[in-house]
Amino acid sequence: MSRPVLAALLGLLTLLAGWSWSAAQTGAPSLTPAQEQRALAIQKNLRCPLCDTGESISDSRSDISVKMRESVREQVAAGRTDGDIYVFFSQRYGNFVLLDPPKTGRGLLLWGAPLLALALGGVFLWSFLRRTPGRAGSAAPDEAFDPFLEQVRRETRAPGDPTGGGKA
Repeated sequence: MSRPVLAALLGLLTLLAGWSWSAAQTGAPSLTPAQEQRALAIQKNLRCPLCDTGESISDSRSDISVKMRESVREQVAAGRTDGDIYVFFSQRYGNFVLLDPPKTGRGLLLWGAPLLALALGGVFLWSFLRRTPGRAGSAAPDEAFDPFLEQVRRETRAPGDPTGGGKA
């Protein structure tokens, strides 16, 4: 073999050895493509506990998010279910860390309160619209005590009206 080819092979072997050694040092488990997708989906549903903007740990660059991503990958590689992983993080950081809070207990109030407010608003609007004046035969309470309105009614009645009034 020629020297340049030998040097290139030696360089390639050194690069591969360094890469495998660094992967072993970080402790990052190798995941199948399906496990990798699952880990990414879980990471997108977990909130960074330090970020003010509420970004997920998959988008955050904070140190704690990096450690949380590693933990998710380790737990996925260990075969834990998604629910177990979410419980693990919610026990450590509270339900705040979940971008999709559970629909039980206090979380149910978060999901149900807007629907309840919408329903109550609809009932209030319906009852308000049913009570509005203007239907045939109904007079607003203020109209009965308005002397000017009463005078206009007397003067605009037809001449043959039994209630009298009207100009001849």
